[in-house]
Amino acid sequence: MYIALAQINPVVGDLHYNTAKIIEYTEKARSAGAELVVFPELTLTGYPPRDLLFWDKFLDAVEAQVEKLLPLSKDIGILIGAPHRNAGSLYNAALLLHNGIIAGAQYKSLIPFYDVFDEQRYFTPARERNCINFKGLKLGVTICEDIWNDRDFWIQQRYEIDPVEEQVQNGAELIINLSASPYSYGKHRLRCDMLGKAAAKHKVGIIYVNQVGGNDHLLFDGSGCAVTRDGTICLQLENFTEDFAVIDTQSMQQKNENSCSVEDISWIYKALVTGTRDYLHKNGFKSAAVGLSGGIDSTITAVVAADALGPANVIGVSMPSRYSSQGSKDDARDLAHNLGIEYRVVPIENMFKAYVQELNPGGDALMDLAEENVQARIRGNILMYFSNREGPIVLATGNKSEMAMGYSTLYGDMSGGLAVLADVPKVIVYELAEYINREREIIPRSVITKPPSAELRPDQKDEDSLPPYDILDAILKAYIEETKSIDEIVAMGYKRELVVDIARRADRAEYKRQQAPLGLRVTSRAFGPGRRMPIAHRWRLE
Repeated sequence: MYIALAQINPVVGDLHYNTAKIIEYTEKARSAGAELVVFPELTLTGYPPRDLLFWDKFLDAVEAQVEKLLPLSKDIGILIGAPHRNAGSLYNAALLLHNGIIAGAQYKSLIPFYDVFDEQRYFTPARERNCINFKGLKLGVTICEDIWNDRDFWIQQRYEIDPVEEQVQNGAELIINLSASPYSYGKHRLRCDMLGKAAAKHKVGIIYVNQVGGNDHLLFDGSGCAVTRDGTICLQLENFTEDFAVIDTQSMQQKNENSCSVEDISWIYKALVTGTRDYLHKNGFKSAAVGLSGGIDSTITAVVAADALGPANVIGVSMPSRYSSQGSKDDARDLAHNLGIEYRVVPIENMFKAYVQELNPGGDALMDLAEENVQARIRGNILMYFSNREGPIVLATGNKSEMAMGYSTLYGDMSGGLAVLADVPKVIVYELAEYINREREIIPRSVITKPPSAELRPDQKDEDSLPPYDILDAILKAYIEETKSIDEIVAMGYKRELVVDIARRADRAEYKRQQAPLGLRVTSRAFGPGRRMPIAHRWRLE
């Protein structure tokens, strides 16, 4: 049987757009000779639809779009994801449309409620896992999480049942998985290994179709694939772009050359570009403004924005103060020129003087933290002025290392509608810079080589306030992403005093992070929905 994999980028809640995409790719599959076309999880609504699912009118509209699609299935099977009401419950469903009817349905069995997932808030788990017969082939249809519970692959299982195992026992000749699996760096290799082990274990081919694109903070890499019964990836769709392919199930019965693509730093870059583009376009924004300090973070943010939106739709704003070095001002100008973006210079010295004079009546300026942060807040106000007057969304430039430590200014450099690098550790920020410059110098070399600094006081350096970033990022990864204890991190070779200080500062900064703009998720555990910490609490790990 010829089966088409349709890797599309749906828009949450835009049912007409998503239906049009399904129609477009179904016609493409029909033209290619496919007998069945497979779409991602919750294709019709986009993932995650969240509390839209509480509205009956929304679910009524979903059902109307399913009815609209039925005539399209006269001579081809269409396997789509959609919410489905049945006997008073709501299910996350895979619906097989064929010959003008819903010819089969399978509900999601494993309903995740951890990390960024909250599906138990909406969906009821499937009670049964039966195969769907289609043109003489018994299909074991699963939905995303259903394929992530193989007891022989995972040291610990989250659920008691394994839907894939049950469907194979019920005679499934092919496993199909409809997914909306969010991206995090390193996940692709894990996913390939997991699918390969499941296929080889059960001696059954697997077709995996994942959503692509960005929806709010979640990014989806696509990377759909087909796996032979011996566990080899025989077909791999592109990452971070809509893609389409047709596979002959006969070719999945034999050994093939492994086609699993290799994940590297380019994936994080494409994830950020995809997330920025989709967040702006799906929210109706056409342009962005970035404060260009000449530092590494604002530089990478501007490069990503120019790639995502086109240089003509990005404004770079330099806002030098008395502490801004000539080198930093030159770097900001040269970057804007290299990118071809609009470049504006708005000096803040006069505004800063006015603040200092008004806030220190009859006395000398103290030049303390309060006055350092006034500079950042002046810059935030300038960027928001341009946003209000001309319409671009402001992109905040802070990275994960800074956000973790509270090394950022509320209502200053944290101002904006999207924080592009909020889940990117500083060490990886520098890796991104080298990747961007791999063919030619887009980022001035001095941006990469000079010591990082906020330039809010004379000769300021980040390492005046923070440990070296290679050490800081390693400890933060252990503490934030791997939830290791103080003792466990100390056992990795770090001084207890340093680890305790970093953990305490990270905990104290929670109130800042919960006021920060939404950030794009690229690691296994991002701040926000993936790490739900109380602000007011007195628990200490040490």
